[in-house]
Amino acid sequence: MTEEAQAATATIKEEDVYQVLRECYDPEIPVNVVDLGLIYEVAIQPQRVDVKMTLTAMGCPMAGEVMTDVREHLLRLPGIEDAGVEIVYDPPWTPERMTEDARWELGMV
Repeated sequence: MTEEAQAATATIKEEDVYQVLRECYDPEIPVNVVDLGLIYEVAIQPQRVDVKMTLTAMGCPMAGEVMTDVREHLLRLPGIEDAGVEIVYDPPWTPERMTEDARWELGMV
């Protein structure tokens, strides 16, 4: 790893990861995956970011597209050369995981 790549990776913070993931949307719901409460865990390593996330429903036919979109966004972070996305269903997603902004966006408030 070059010094430059090390420096870029070292400066990546969890909030940077969440910021880039706010550009990823559930294809069926017009709210980003962060505000929907789909991101469960972020792990930052040198040149790599791994994310554990869930979906709003088990067996979601768009799972592959969501995972690809999340991974592509993670790879845009400076110094990140690899990214992993794991779909988990424990704990199960519920609407209570959504941010207040997401609830407003969906007319739930």
